[in-house]
Amino acid sequence: MKLRDPLAIQNLIYKGVPMAQSFGFQVNEVHDDRVLTRVVYREEMQRPGGTVSGPVIMSLADASMYAIILATLGPEEMAVTSNLNINFLQRPAPADLLAETRLLKIGRRLAFCEVTMLSEGGNGRPVAHATGSYALPG
Repeated sequence: MKLRDPLAIQNLIYKGVPMAQSFGFQVNEVHDDRVLTRVVYREEMQRPGGTVSGPVIMSLADASMYAIILATLGPEEMAVTSNLNINFLQRPAPADLLAETRLLKIGRRLAFCEVTMLSEGGNGRPVAHATGSYALPG
């Protein structure tokens, strides 16, 4: 049962992972092949040097992967992260972070995802790239 309502997916994530709401995670768009998400920038997300901290970027990647799992499988609340690999590519601007997440492969027990993250209003080049897998209940 696929979910295509961004707000329904966002609310499922907020219910299961309340921290996502506290760091400003939003599901903006859901398409057949991708999910577009955002973290709303706040000053407390800064690290020395006036950039967005790594934990915020990693949280965006993880929550975005969960969003595409929910969009694909429906309310599968027991899907959990089994692997997350992230590369920080350039210093993000102190601005909202945007993410485009794609589901690479889904099997009976694992789903593999890819997340590309950018700074809103930036130069259009990714600030981080993540790949990961989610263990699916079965």
